[in-house]
Amino acid sequence: MGGLLGACGQTGSGSLLDKSTLVVGVRPDLPRIGLKLRDGRFQGFDIDVARYVADRLGKDVRFVEALAADRIPLLTSGRADMVLATLSVTPERKTKIGFAGPYYMSYQDVLVREDERGIDGIRDLKGRRFCSVEGANPAERLRAIHGMTARLVPAKDYDECMAKIKSGAVDAISTNDVILAGLVKREGSGFRLVNARIGEQNTGIGLRKGDVGGCEALNRAITQMYQDGTAPKLLDKWFGGTGLDLSIIEVPQFEGCV
Repeated sequence: MGGLLGACGQTGSGSLLDKSTLVVGVRPDLPRIGLKLRDGRFQGFDIDVARYVADRLGKDVRFVEALAADRIPLLTSGRADMVLATLSVTPERKTKIGFAGPYYMSYQDVLVREDERGIDGIRDLKGRRFCSVEGANPAERLRAIHGMTARLVPAKDYDECMAKIKSGAVDAISTNDVILAGLVKREGSGFRLVNARIGEQNTGIGLRKGDVGGCEALNRAITQMYQDGTAPKLLDKWFGGTGLDLSIIEVPQFEGCV
């Protein structure tokens, strides 16, 4: 533990390495990824990853809710030290916050009803109705596929999307594959993933901009998580049996710490 911290370089007064307990923003609303239970505890893949990397850094953790719109403000306001909440690494976000990792490489996928026949790829859904969650951007990636058309039906969250697909108001839901896998797992039956693998997305750990030492230490912890077999075990624990392709799990290529 000490060797890991000792090689981190300069940390500065705002570094997460200076804290004994890290405040970590996680999703409270996504089954199998980040879900707040009735007793106030959080569970899911992101929570287990956060605990693992914090332990590698010799830190305790305290979790707080991070809905989609809260993720970056939690960091810029100083209310959280890290955010693990399906936060994709994008150039625009990197102007506001720092990123460690990514700790998981995902793809946009499509969820359909299990009894839908003849749907083996995204183009088989051309012109069909897709549920589009407010504030999410998968619809833009759908439109970027050559020749692809889709009718978008708005919803406030993925629970509303699930209600719409159950009632037949929409034909499909498209977003990050692990979000959809969590929904499939929760439902138990009746739905499946298409495994469309649209547009690779790098899910990173958000941290305060300029915390190079913290970023480098987290990257070493993420590397260890893959090398010691923890990452594949956690992915199987939370998403095994959902139809998500877990046959190839590689150490993600890091973005670099700046």
